[in-house]
Amino acid sequence: MELWWAFLVLGAVVGFVAGLLGVGGGGIMVPVLTALFMALNFSEAVHMALATSLAAIVTTSFASARSHQRHQAVLWPVVWQLTPGILLGTLLTAMVAALLPALALAIFFSLFMAYVALQMLLNIKPVASRTLPGQVAMAGIGFGIGAVSALVAIGGGSLTVPFLTWCNVRIQQAIGTSAAVGLPIALSGTLGYAISGYQLTDLPAWSVGYIYLPAVLLISLLSMLTAPLGVALAHKLPVAVLKKIFALLLIILSAKMLHSVAF
Repeated sequence: MELWWAFLVLGAVVGFVAGLLGVGGGGIMVPVLTALFMALNFSEAVHMALATSLAAIVTTSFASARSHQRHQAVLWPVVWQLTPGILLGTLLTAMVAALLPALALAIFFSLFMAYVALQMLLNIKPVASRTLPGQVAMAGIGFGIGAVSALVAIGGGSLTVPFLTWCNVRIQQAIGTSAAVGLPIALSGTLGYAISGYQLTDLPAWSVGYIYLPAVLLISLLSMLTAPLGVALAHKLPVAVLKKIFALLLIILSAKMLHSVAF
């Protein structure tokens, strides 16, 4: 735990950015945690970074969903329709991800974050053109959202929000509903990574499967404190400009992670 202070700083930054820009923080946490775990000579650094990030997102998702619920911005029927597929997709993919090599995961993560960054830089928004599909289709879409979220350790907002706005859901409700959907993603993904790494013997102390508990606790503690600060500033600062800066940061961090794993 000689790098305990780094986990606190990471939590403070992630909470602030999550509140300011409405993102879960996985795009920051995964590459930084990978670097920290490699510095600590942890085996399975990439898998542990993904698992620990998802576990830390549990608290931020809960806090965010509760905040949006206060503004009546969560469409709970949509959450319930997506959740069965999300739970299954996230759990299965998290367990399968344990079998994938670190480099493959790093490449997928970097490519997906490049896609997210491109959306932010170009302000790409889907044109609303249809209504929400039926229960079976919603469960299938939830499965896809959960599967991708487990592979890149995000709360799913970069997939859920565009899908809901495409289906003519108001952006405020799309964001609020996505925040609520992030909780089952984080819980199921955390469980999957805990199960898949449970029998490994070369993981550090205080690990539950691939999840490094000290990092989860320290990150969660600070992120819960700084998230309200980001929310407060979101109404005062030029968020559109900040999102472009954040997009560039995502690209840099993802490239650094890929370089660290590959070389």
